[in-house]
Amino acid sequence: MIRFGIGYDVHKLAPNRKLILGGVEIDHTLGLEAHSDGDVLIHAIIDALLGAATLGDIGQHFPMTPEFKNISSVELLRRTCELIAAKGYSIGNVDSIIVAQKPKLAPHILQMRERLAKILNVELDAVSVKAKTEEGLGFTGTEQGIAAYAVVALEQ
Repeated sequence: MIRFGIGYDVHKLAPNRKLILGGVEIDHTLGLEAHSDGDVLIHAIIDALLGAATLGDIGQHFPMTPEFKNISSVELLRRTCELIAAKGYSIGNVDSIIVAQKPKLAPHILQMRERLAKILNVELDAVSVKAKTEEGLGFTGTEQGIAAYAVVALEQ
């Protein structure tokens, strides 16, 4: 059986924060404001995984409590993979999009894919990361925030 899940996340850009996307720290003047490290790409992937496995959403498993304050999203993804495996699923593939006006993300895409493939325990060609701008439109286009979308396929 194959099951699909969709994930979405968004965070505001803020000063004095690191910009981490796909588990990769990216040099930028702003970072993402969040309870955790704010990695919108990983958060979208987590929600897609949880949705495909009918396990709820990221907030149910990793609420805004002191336990998860400033936690690495990589750790949250690892824990999510354990939940998925415990339910008897394996990851088929992940397709994702990051929506950000700046910084340019193309130079970082391969590193993000490699990092995610390692965490998800899948081959590199099972992880797609794309980056888009919004041509100056909306909150991402005016550099107020960054958003990410993800779709995953789980196999049982």
